[in-house]
Amino acid sequence: MTSTAGASSNYHSLRAELETLTTEAFRPELSQIDRLSTLEIAKIMNAEDATVPTAVATQLPRIAAAIDAVAERMSRGGRLIYAGAGTAGRLGVLDASECPPTFNTDPSEVVGLIAGGPSAMVTSVEGAEDSKELAEADLKELSLTPDDTVVGVSASGRTPYAVGAVEHARARGALTIGLSCNAHSALAAAAEHGIEIVVGPELLTGSTRLKAGTAQKLVLNMLSTITMIRLGKTYGNLMVDVRASNEKLRARSRRIVALATGASDEEIEQALAATDGEVKNAILTILGGVDGPTAARLLEESDGHLRAALTASTG
Repeated sequence: MTSTAGASSNYHSLRAELETLTTEAFRPELSQIDRLSTLEIAKIMNAEDATVPTAVATQLPRIAAAIDAVAERMSRGGRLIYAGAGTAGRLGVLDASECPPTFNTDPSEVVGLIAGGPSAMVTSVEGAEDSKELAEADLKELSLTPDDTVVGVSASGRTPYAVGAVEHARARGALTIGLSCNAHSALAAAAEHGIEIVVGPELLTGSTRLKAGTAQKLVLNMLSTITMIRLGKTYGNLMVDVRASNEKLRARSRRIVALATGASDEEIEQALAATDGEVKNAILTILGGVDGPTAARLLEESDGHLRAALTASTG
């Protein structure tokens, strides 16, 4: 009886907590949405989605400050680590998995942790999100350093796995960021950089894969992309560190060299052959008038920043 009473008490406590969250709020004006036409529902949903970028815009100074802090640490060899459960965790894994082909990062440099492990990407792992200890165990396997960054991602801002990840990381001296979609969240309070994108109640009550998920995706896009720009992974808006791992990317590599240099197809092929297919190096050989080994040396001395290497090649 005591166990049942305890469970009931926990349930009522959690229910009361959820009722205070904007992301869980019920919208009576949409209570008849299932009776509308498909087009009417689509228009409502599209109008809802259009509000998300505005909500993100209110947090841009905080996002920018967090990015600068991440880039500083990654320039010293630190890692960017996302930790979340459910949709939030999947978005982190997605962002991390796209960095190697886009920016030629090592898979260990940007990491996505999801409560319940890789299988949770496609199947719900019951209870995983409720465990701070699970987050701690997952992060211990990565042997955190003060140069690492851990980003806890949670729409509610209360998910124990995300909060636990940030608390553990901060105790280890790592940089911490808390990304949530509710104001005054426990996650933001636990992190050095709290980013709260308040998108309001969802079209479907509590379905935070909708506006909240879109907001989280937009912010994660900024965190990784702008960090990589700061680290010299781009030249202007060209992905000069792209990894040409398939035919499409090999064609893109040649187009990037062409856009950056204006060189002929023959010159581009010669430059790529001289630099083992490295786009950034090939551009430097053409624009800087240097050979492959010299391009590699200049880029190493410039910490991979093509503009700095170009200046050095003509200095």
